[in-house]
Amino acid sequence: MNHINIGLFCLALTLVSYYASKALYKKQHKTWFAPIIIAPALILIVVVTLKIDVADYFSYSHWLAAMLAPATIAFAVPIYRERLLIKQYPLTLSLGVITGLFLGLASSWLLVKWTHLPPELSHSLMVRSVSTPFAVEATTAFGGVPELTAMLVLLTGIIGMLICEPLFKIAKINSAIAKGVALGASAHGAGAAKATEIGRQEGVIASLTMIFTGIVMVIAAPLFATLIN
Repeated sequence: MNHINIGLFCLALTLVSYYASKALYKKQHKTWFAPIIIAPALILIVVVTLKIDVADYFSYSHWLAAMLAPATIAFAVPIYRERLLIKQYPLTLSLGVITGLFLGLASSWLLVKWTHLPPELSHSLMVRSVSTPFAVEATTAFGGVPELTAMLVLLTGIIGMLICEPLFKIAKINSAIAKGVALGASAHGAGAAKATEIGRQEGVIASLTMIFTGIVMVIAAPLFATLIN
């Protein structure tokens, strides 16, 4: 196949993998069947098996990533819809955003210092704890690579989604608000999806925390980058 056909094939592969995994998840409502896990795994297997170059994969599928930026406008909807909840828990949400940002940046910085990662990877790692649309925008302030950042965000979300319930049991966290804030501030979109599985209030709080954490990260990224560097 030529480069155009390979690019179109990869675009179709990405879309089919997502919708197929979404259909599977509706039938088998288990964490391991979540689209955020199954779709990347399917794509990776096909790309590696067929030895498709990364540049060829992104030649057309990069438009999907480009759609993330305008999609952030949709985040205004839950903010407006849940404005009463925001007024009810302003301190909880604010502390969740601040704590999530601080711990996310601090843990990333410590990981970089302890493991001596390559510059591209270390810079891209700094915003891994916020949702992809915000992370892709904020990573440029740290000198990160947007595509690499998106992958690290995905891994962070998957890990948070998988370990949250055991951690809640160990820490004896039973509050719906606490669970929602923790998942939204640390595991972004995947965390919000997991929180919605746990309960409606958890899902709403997680979504709001995720949105506000991302907004603050984008606004404050140049300052954070200056302090860290």
